[in-house]
Amino acid sequence: MFKKVLPLSSILFLRFLGLFLVLPVLSVYALDLEGATPFLVGVIVGGYALTQAIFQVPFGSMSDKIGRKPTILFGLLIFLIGSLICAYSTDIYTLMFGRFLQGAGAIGAVVTAMIADLVEEKTRGHAMAIMGGFIAMSFAAAMALGPVLASSFGISAIFFITAVLAIISIIILFTKVPTPPKIKHIYNENASTSDILKDPNLLGMIIINAMQKGLMTAAFVVIPVFLTKPEYGFGWEKSELWMVYVPAMIAGILAMGPAAVFGEKRNIPKQIFMLSIVLFAASFLMMGLTSSSGVFVTAVILFFIAFNMMEPLVQSMISKFAKVHQKGAALGISNSAAYFMTFIGGTFAGLYLDISSRETLGLTIGIISIFWLLFTAIKMKNPIKYSHFIQAEHEIDFDKLKTLESEHIAEWFINETEKVVVVKYHQEQLSEDELKAKISL
Repeated sequence: MFKKVLPLSSILFLRFLGLFLVLPVLSVYALDLEGATPFLVGVIVGGYALTQAIFQVPFGSMSDKIGRKPTILFGLLIFLIGSLICAYSTDIYTLMFGRFLQGAGAIGAVVTAMIADLVEEKTRGHAMAIMGGFIAMSFAAAMALGPVLASSFGISAIFFITAVLAIISIIILFTKVPTPPKIKHIYNENASTSDILKDPNLLGMIIINAMQKGLMTAAFVVIPVFLTKPEYGFGWEKSELWMVYVPAMIAGILAMGPAAVFGEKRNIPKQIFMLSIVLFAASFLMMGLTSSSGVFVTAVILFFIAFNMMEPLVQSMISKFAKVHQKGAALGISNSAAYFMTFIGGTFAGLYLDISSRETLGLTIGIISIFWLLFTAIKMKNPIKYSHFIQAEHEIDFDKLKTLESEHIAEWFINETEKVVVVKYHQEQLSEDELKAKISL
């Protein structure tokens, strides 16, 4: 399974690394461009996410018609062109166009769908966790490298590096990624996409994913601006930003592993998410209200810990809560919501810098996070642990299987390529031997 997931996760790692490298420094460098205002800078920081949100569904539909690999190639080429436009930009509007174009290559959902094509249902949650871990690692690596590269070579160099990463991703796509088998699933029940939003667990995960990404871009608009602009009370040099990002990145990496292990192995993702939200609230309140550089750095560290605790669990939990016929739609909705909130987060933070104060911004996001915490505490539940029973299609009595449906069986479907039936059941309530005896011919 890992050999199938690794190449695709590597492509996501390289692509997100390219996007994340500029986040720690883009706002403060973009303010020096011709025509720049804090509001336009906020739009630029989150601008790629708006086009990501718009093009997630079209790219997913395209991949169904022309195939996953050609669609991923098309998206990477658009990302490459957008990166080069950003690298050569000398004014705020050209940079904005390049950022929008970077996001227009919306391949995230396509890569996720391809992983689902390649990986069996029973190991898909693990595969999604691996993918989420790679995205989290790209975030952590970018936080350490971005400030150093920008201070040494300039912001344009980062965009050139991003273009090179896109080329490497294309090479991996055609040399390491296997072609997925053609698998057609047949589902027992008819369902609409609206069922996803009616499920409190899936809705909770969509909100968690969206809020996490929105707070990420808000943070990367305000952190470098607050630290380097004298009017906010700190007056750091741009070259000193690594001193806050490196310890924050290290703390985030150290927190990511235990959070993923405890969340998955002990089945307590809700508790991990709630702790992360508390840390988000604390970090923004501290960034908004403190006059101490030490406290501000501590707040940034808390933010990174919160983000990295969440990231590996998000995609895995969506794949666990969603039924097999919902996974693509659930991931698509979640990704679109997350990218839309990424844009909103950057724009919101930039607008606040224009019209309000650091204190008001910190208090506003802190209060929003508290309401988010209350929603998660009330609405979300930890996933039920299910097992998978697989048996040859010709050995199944489908009449018995249909009458057996209850809370002990979450779902079942037919894999027509492999001619097997997959039953997802609650092992604590129904043993495998009992299940086999009940549904076999």
